[in-house]
Amino acid sequence: MRKLFGTDGIRGTANIPPMDAPTAYKVGAAVGSHFRAANRHPKIYIGRDTRLSGAMLEGALASGLCAVGAEAVSLGVVTTPGVAHLTRTTDADAGVMISASHNPFIDNGIKIFSHDGFKLPDDEEEKIEALIFKENPDDLNAQPHEIGSITFWNDAEELYIAALATSVGADVSLKGMKIVVDCANGAAYRIAPETLGRLGIDLKTVGVTPDGRNINKACGSLHPPLLQDEVRRHGADLGVAFDGDADRAIFVDAAGDVVDGDQIMAICARKLKQEGKLRRDTLVATVMSNIGLERAMNKLGVKVVKTAVGDRYVVEEMRAKGYNFGGEQSGHLIFLDHGTSGDGILTALQVMSIVSQTGRPLRELAGLMTVYPQVLKNLMVAYKRPLGELESVQRAIADAEARLGRDGRVLVRYSGTENKARVMVEGLDRDLINRCADEIITALDAELN
Repeated sequence: MRKLFGTDGIRGTANIPPMDAPTAYKVGAAVGSHFRAANRHPKIYIGRDTRLSGAMLEGALASGLCAVGAEAVSLGVVTTPGVAHLTRTTDADAGVMISASHNPFIDNGIKIFSHDGFKLPDDEEEKIEALIFKENPDDLNAQPHEIGSITFWNDAEELYIAALATSVGADVSLKGMKIVVDCANGAAYRIAPETLGRLGIDLKTVGVTPDGRNINKACGSLHPPLLQDEVRRHGADLGVAFDGDADRAIFVDAAGDVVDGDQIMAICARKLKQEGKLRRDTLVATVMSNIGLERAMNKLGVKVVKTAVGDRYVVEEMRAKGYNFGGEQSGHLIFLDHGTSGDGILTALQVMSIVSQTGRPLRELAGLMTVYPQVLKNLMVAYKRPLGELESVQRAIADAEARLGRDGRVLVRYSGTENKARVMVEGLDRDLINRCADEIITALDAELN
């Protein structure tokens, strides 16, 4: 039974276990020990976003690494895909990102990448967790002459920025495009403007003044109204918003309307198929993706394979079956020909390239897919009982499915990172799907709270 690792690493409220300094030290010692099996002094990169607790957790984690003989290299403030890229393209044995993604500043998290830039599989996380809870943790300590060191790579992002810039084909020009970018006061606040600026984009920025407490606060991918207003105000071609660690991107068209991850996947999948670059003519999505995505892809001869929610599961399916493109409705898009994880800045560049190459505005491109009405509702829960044991919830789900018929569906699941139950209902009638979702939430609340 996993105690710490969820669907996206370890996450919690800062200064409260498991997201406190003592636990971060233990995580560092465990990570260092785990990778010591292949290298007596493994080199481990550490990146973080702009949260107040980031430096504290980084210091504790780095100390744990050094205590077991690992070499800790601080990358400073960098995006999650930046850590993944630097880990796989240099001589690092592993990389660690300290971030709670789209969550508010009081939360933080730890996710781990292997030397190949991919997130660790479940079995390796379980081995690390066993080391964290080891009965005699001092047994992991290195001898005095083998203690590791902490170094600082102050311009690490330069390699990543260069790789992002080269992801835009030599025959594609983005010069003069008017773009608004919202960096969520997070990890992309320097990297995104620098990357886009080098490509000659006419750039307007918001969310680029982090103070440790304002990451994701009324800005970023979960709060698009700010971006919508700015796009309209500047008359921009489009806008893009990242989350706190910039592994996802949500777009806004020139009219100020949101274009979500499903629509962006449809646009990119069509372009890749047209160019003969979509491996096995398949797009990998999750069970949260809108019905409209699969129907649009079917018309283009593209197969849609669905996984559990979480970009790690999308990536695992892609690697296992030889696919090269996939993502989530939330804006995590994975272009395996360019990177190993969801990457908001890379996604933005790919979308801008398509707009430039086709000469068609984002709004027109997004019309490829009909978006079915979909409602998402969350409920904080005291504990997570197996959903199959909740009879009243199962009755509410069955009733909703019967009323929705063939043009609707229901998905109920627990969050992998928070104590929440999530309900998604999709169908043709917005009033009906809202009623169905409310009834399921009521049943969940009665059973679990």
